[in-house]
Parts: sequence; structure tokens; C-alpha cells
Amino acid sequence: MLSKNKQKFILSLNRKKIREQNELFVAEGHKLVIDLLGTNCQTSTIVGTNEWLNTNKALIPGNCEVIEAERAEIKKVSTLKSPPDVIGLFKQNKVTLNIDQLSNELCIFLDEVQDPGNLGTIVRLADWFGIKTIICSTNCADIYNPKTIQSTMGAISRVNVHYFEASYFLDAYSQLDLPIYGTFLDGNNLYEKTLSSKGLIIMGNEGKGISKEVEQYVSQRLYIPPFPANEPSSESLNVSVATAITCAEFRRQNN
Repeated sequence: MLSKNKQKFILSLNRKKIREQNELFVAEGHKLVIDLLGTNCQTSTIVGTNEWLNTNKALIPGNCEVIEAERAEIKKVSTLKSPPDVIGLFKQNKVTLNIDQLSNELCIFLDEVQDPGNLGTIVRLADWFGIKTIICSTNCADIYNPKTIQSTMGAISRVNVHYFEASYFLDAYSQLDLPIYGTFLDGNNLYEKTLSSKGLIIMGNEGKGISKEVEQYVSQRLYIPPFPANEPSSESLNVSVATAITCAEFRRQNN
């Protein structure tokens, strides 16, 4: 049975302050919970229906709290339109980043990306393209927001996401003498540039793009051209779509 106190606690994790205090995040639904149980994520609590728990008991760590609940009880604490048969509480990843260690990686820096769904999708894209590190400016969406977690589809366990004040991180990263790419409407055609297998890809805010503060660090300006050229088209691309196109071209050139 899911007690009222436990219900209240799970619901409280929708607030960033409470998530940070308890160093926990919430994952909902069979696929996401199963994906996280199969990784190095530390499981705190599993709340599931009798059927789900019996079917998946071999996957549940012996040291975590297990609560059997009716679907109607789970619905009370779920953020999803259709109540899932399982909800998991997992420990947040607190890996410390040494910026010098990024010298052999292709990484992503997100400048004020504020939509949780976009952030989660970008984490999932990074996982797909083998990018293991994402750095977020401090005013980005919270990686442990429930909507972000759902959008990552389990990739949160394989991609490290770190938060830094933009100028602090970029000052330090610039010392690595690696290319820093940014996407702009006045940049050079992405498909005509030689792209490095190492460096930093900066993606900007949904409405404003890359901020002036961050723009000054960009050494190579890129542009995703529309097709056909010189024809009326949308003003811009969604940031997660633009990230996918950009990462795909980096990996195509350096396969």
C-alpha cells in the first residue's frame, strides 16, 4: 500500500528544491524504469502493481524499498496522463567534472535551454551519437525535472550532465585549444565545413539563440541551410532538431 506520507513525498519531488535536498529523481513507466534498473543508477524506491513486481522482481535490487500499490494509488502521484504500472525513485548522479579531461571528447554546451522536453531529447540524442558529456549553463532547465527524465528515455544513465556558470566553464575550456562551434543564421554552411572529432558544440536558447556572453567564445560559426536555398521557409529550427542535425554531420565526417 502506498501510504499518504509516501504519496506526499513522491509528489514533493516535482519541486527542484526537494529533489536537490534528497538527491533523488522520479522515473515513470515500465520502459524507463527497466532501462534505469539495468544501469549503474542507484535505486531508492520502486512502487509497482502486484503484477509488475512479480514479473520484474529479479531486476529489483535487494537493498531498495519496494512498495506494492494499486494502479489507482500510483495515479495519484503520477505526472503522466495514463497512470503507469511502476514508478521508481533513483539517486541523482553526482559525478565531478574535470574540464581538462574533455580534451579528447566531442561535447555539447547548452546555453539557456529552458524547455525540459528539449533538454531531455538532447540528452537522448547525445547518447545516440556517442557524446558522453553535456554542460549546461546554470539557467538551463533542470536535468532531473520529471519531464526531462521522461524525455531522456533512459539516456540519463549514460550521459553525464553538468551545470556551470557559462563564462567560468568557457574560460577554462578555451585553454584546451580545441574548436568551439556555435550555430548561427550568419554562420558557414555546416555541410561545407571540415568538422573536428573533438571540441565543443554550443546550442542556444529556444527563442534567442546563443547569448552574446557565450558567442564571444565561439571560434567556428555554423549554419544549417534550408532546402531548397533562397526559398521561403521556417524562421528557425527547434533546438533539439538542430542539435540532431549538427551531431549527425559531426559523426558522419568523423566515422
